[in-house]
Amino acid sequence: MGFIQDALSMFKKKDLLFLESYKETENVYTFLFEKDKTLSWKTGQYGLFTIIHKKIKNNTRPFSVASAPTENVVRITTTISAEPSDFKKALLELKPGMRIRIAGPVGSFSVTDNIPSLLIAGGIGITPFRAILKQIEAEGKGAVQPITLLYLDSNNSYIFKDELNEIANNHSVHVTYLGSRDDLHEEIDKFTSKYKNEGKYFIAGPKSMVESISSYLQKDNISKRNIKKDSFFGY
Repeated sequence: MGFIQDALSMFKKKDLLFLESYKETENVYTFLFEKDKTLSWKTGQYGLFTIIHKKIKNNTRPFSVASAPTENVVRITTTISAEPSDFKKALLELKPGMRIRIAGPVGSFSVTDNIPSLLIAGGIGITPFRAILKQIEAEGKGAVQPITLLYLDSNNSYIFKDELNEIANNHSVHVTYLGSRDDLHEEIDKFTSKYKNEGKYFIAGPKSMVESISSYLQKDNISKRNIKKDSFFGY
């Protein structure tokens, strides 16, 4: 049923009004769009965003929706290098009042609050988790079962850090910031030793990192069905 719903959602395209953009760090930008009244999504989902203000090749890219449905904006956050793709150049050219097109959002990368959950973010992979945790904050009831976020960033930039800390201070969410893969493995081991296959494991980030951590979990006898992956391409 999920696949059918996703396929149908892809035919539902909407034009979103661009509001503003700003730098999070030296090479990470956030773009905000007005939330269409008829647009709905679940936290952790992604949309297919299409550039419509100019003609470019490869004019559609997937992005996690980094805002919760309870927020009044559609937020995408992405890395943009010194030599960006045509798509990202077009993103930087957006001016207030211009529009972008979205199909979806789709996906099943969502957390339920009745199961202990380990969220593992690599770099820009923090974006779906921001949406998930902002929704928990908006609902104001916290999670029934513990939620642990492990945020790996070798550059120690940790976008959304202030927001994440505020959520952690007021809700049953524990956030750990990590700079190395060894430290990440150590924190994963703490969670798996306590919850094993009673927990759910969510991994988001560059494809190589996601696959590596998934393999690490499976070697520790964590079932594939307890692991959800959100691989980011082209970063």
